[in-house]
Amino acid sequence: MVHIIFYEKPGCINNTKQKTLLVEAGHQVEARNLLTTPWTAEGLRPFFGSLPVSEWFNLSAPAIKSGDVIIDELDEITALELMLADPLLIRRPLMQVGDIFSVGFNPEKIDAWLGLTPIAKTITNLETCPRSHTEKTCQSSQ
Repeated sequence: MVHIIFYEKPGCINNTKQKTLLVEAGHQVEARNLLTTPWTAEGLRPFFGSLPVSEWFNLSAPAIKSGDVIIDELDEITALELMLADPLLIRRPLMQVGDIFSVGFNPEKIDAWLGLTPIAKTITNLETCPRSHTEKTCQSSQ
């Protein structure tokens, strides 16, 4: 069993499914609200590791879908500044186990890192918001 600090958007369907998979695998999940956590650039940056900046973002965020934020044009500093101003831009979930940080939920990678056995063969994309971009619940900041 592993203790996982799991930063989520409360009410997110996929974050709920992700936490369920982790708990069913025997892990202890400490859920925290990603949107109300008082982030700093120094606190947020470790979650992204060596990923390219474009992979740091929640592609379902309203600012990205509308074209207000074009992630392929951003450098690291600007990306962090935008995320601090609008946490909906942060790809979810953010997970921390001890001093190891991670972003996103790829079941195979999570299984190799923490263990999800048995992984359901029917797991679908657990990162893209399944709701329509026009639904207020997915776009709200709280």
